[in-house]
Amino acid sequence: MSVMVRVPAKVNVQLAVGAARADGFHDLANVFLAVGLYDEVTVTPADELRITCEGPDAGQVPLDRTNLAARAAIALAGRRGIEPNVHLHIAKDIPVAGGMAGGSADGAGALLACDRLWGTGASRAELLAICAELGSDVPFSLVGGAALGVGRGEQLTALEVGGTFHWVFAMAERGLSTPAVFREFDRMAEGRQVPEPVASAELVEALAKGDAEALAAAVSNDLQPAALSLFPELADTLESGRGAGALAALVSGSGPTTAFLARDAEAAEKVAEVLRASGTCRTVRTAVGPVAGATVV
Repeated sequence: MSVMVRVPAKVNVQLAVGAARADGFHDLANVFLAVGLYDEVTVTPADELRITCEGPDAGQVPLDRTNLAARAAIALAGRRGIEPNVHLHIAKDIPVAGGMAGGSADGAGALLACDRLWGTGASRAELLAICAELGSDVPFSLVGGAALGVGRGEQLTALEVGGTFHWVFAMAERGLSTPAVFREFDRMAEGRQVPEPVASAELVEALAKGDAEALAAAVSNDLQPAALSLFPELADTLESGRGAGALAALVSGSGPTTAFLARDAEAAEKVAEVLRASGTCRTVRTAVGPVAGATVV
């Protein structure tokens, strides 16, 4: 018997970042949108915990107990007093170290798959609590749709979305470390007052109306200057997408994937075509959002 779970990537349509806290984290106002690029996590009984991975960038995925999928299995097994003896197989399609929560998706997928495989009967609240222990983005990977995350981003409130948004994602030639981007944010913020992070009312309203132009006018990412400081070439990718007619262009999360909001599916294909020919990125994908979170298939 095995259980397969499909988990989506995310784009941050708003990422407002507060000053560094005493614990090293930052308070966030993080508006997540789940988009249709997926990892699949398959869990099968085994004699011991084992991880395998296939797909683009699979060679960059750790295959030991530091992997979020492994940590999820260990966390759930520990709560039930059992051994996490499973084979976790990850079929990756979400970029690695790309700012689209691929690792977090794998953690949420493994958690839900192990819950079903072992019949633990964990409540949604318990699963979300484990997700929050694993990482700031993991709870949203479980929930999907659209949500506002506060605290470290793990405290979620679902948001209404009134339509489908069309996106283009340009994957960079190399990854960016999320902790490194936050350190650069702190360095760049030295000597100035960092405002408290607050969700944009205009952005939340644009999501609710399904208004792509209004959403484009409201998207923002406080980590983008730090990501561009560490990876200046991303500016060329952003400019290429804007020149192709994207309504909005921004770094996704901590980067280095760049995200482009398009008016419709036809416009998204045009943006993607220009980006592919631009020589400023490694690969280009189109996707729509919102989509459901972690789902047993």
